[in-house]
Amino acid sequence: METEIKLAFNSKEELMAVINAEWFGDYCLDAVEKAPVKLTNTYYDTKDRILKAKGTSVRVRLYEDEDGERYEHTVKFGGSVVNGLHQRYEWNVDSEDDSFDVDSFKAASVRNDDDPSEILEDALGDIKNEDLVALCSTYCERTTYTFGFGDSIMEACFDIGVISAGNKKEDICELELELESGDVVDLKDMAQFIIDSTDARLFDDSKYIRALRLLDKADEE
Repeated sequence: METEIKLAFNSKEELMAVINAEWFGDYCLDAVEKAPVKLTNTYYDTKDRILKAKGTSVRVRLYEDEDGERYEHTVKFGGSVVNGLHQRYEWNVDSEDDSFDVDSFKAASVRNDDDPSEILEDALGDIKNEDLVALCSTYCERTTYTFGFGDSIMEACFDIGVISAGNKKEDICELELELESGDVVDLKDMAQFIIDSTDARLFDDSKYIRALRLLDKADEE
């Protein structure tokens, strides 16, 4: 299960200033400065958003870095969001394809160390490939560092980019703290420490939810 906290910042300058803060080095486990990775996400659902109604999201992600390009297909399902803490079932499959294939994804996810496959069956239901359409997309440059806090290890992902839906756009300026191992209490404490040290605020909305909101606004015009 994915467990992460999202923190929103008012500007990219304030967000990226965290990396140069003195306290950052106290918790960062990486010895070298990291280069950003370009992420382009495309989200799929049926035209009447059957998957969204079930609490499911389907994403195809293009990674671009110094080593080239690759795709990752992801399904997220259910879970909860409370005070910026996001917990959801998640399945990820590396792929060479830029399109999502339901059957291939189900078969590949069984071989991965992901959440239970029977829950994935519930998440996707009887959706067929021909039912799916691309609804919206996001693009961001992500710089990732590894934190150690308390007895836990977490990833700190600095995201700067834009959400696109219909003719609407919205900026992305956020820090995602994802628990890799350890205790969710440490994750919450790390998030609170960052909030106390910066202008960050807890953020409940995922990039996908924000994109759908923009899409609804575009459709109303």
